[in-house]
Amino acid sequence: MHILLKNPAILALLAATALSLAACNKKDSDTTTGSATGPAKMEVRLTDSPGDFREVNIDVRNVQIHVSDDNTASGWQDMTLVRPGIYNLLSLVNGNSALLTSADFPAGRISQLRLILGPDNTVVTRDGETYPLKVPSGGESGLKLKINADLTANVTYQLLLDFDVAKSVKDHGGSNRNEKFKLKPVIRTIDTAVAGGLRGTVAPAAARPNIMAIRTTAPIDTFSTYPDATGAFLLRGLPAGTYRVEFASPAPYQDVTRSVTVPIDRIADMGSIDVN
Repeated sequence: MHILLKNPAILALLAATALSLAACNKKDSDTTTGSATGPAKMEVRLTDSPGDFREVNIDVRNVQIHVSDDNTASGWQDMTLVRPGIYNLLSLVNGNSALLTSADFPAGRISQLRLILGPDNTVVTRDGETYPLKVPSGGESGLKLKINADLTANVTYQLLLDFDVAKSVKDHGGSNRNEKFKLKPVIRTIDTAVAGGLRGTVAPAAARPNIMAIRTTAPIDTFSTYPDATGAFLLRGLPAGTYRVEFASPAPYQDVTRSVTVPIDRIADMGSIDVN
């Protein structure tokens, strides 16, 4: 999916929306049952190309995503921000990024984003002076941005927004402090699927083994889950690589080990695992 951001809403999107993969040794991953119709996950990260300022601060109050192709009011969904308030874009340079939001969405089309900005957007110049940063349009009604992204069930996506401060914040001069600096955003957008997963079914379902997926390609990591009452299991948010999957079953069932390759943009299906 490719998103062209040529609109003041971009900044808002930057500061308001946002993939940090939740994975650590011997820790449960993001799991659901093995259904092929589970939600996709979209996380948005903000990063920045530096400009000739000390700070560029954006006041983010709310973000909404429209999850269908039409423009009906019922299609809008609020996103929960990690931290509503002020974000200094210039703290996100040299490879640093901020996770702004993370949400599950039904597999399918995300068509638009609407961002609500507060009034406290500012620029701090090199000499330490603070000025209001005027953001054209998008008051209380919010700034709309076309996205048109297709999400696959159970796959995790990252949208990285690279904000070019030097090109986007314009000094218009003059004696009116409230009109001196204006935002005309220039953004490089990088969107990609960053994590897949694996699913399968344990037979018999009554065995309920502890399932551990151990990544054998660097970096080494371990994810775990249990099957549901039907024997189905799903581990999602897994980095691509080769995994040794261990099924540790209580007696009288048997321990089983399998090897599987997890792609970055799909859910690997292990089929039925017999632990009799």
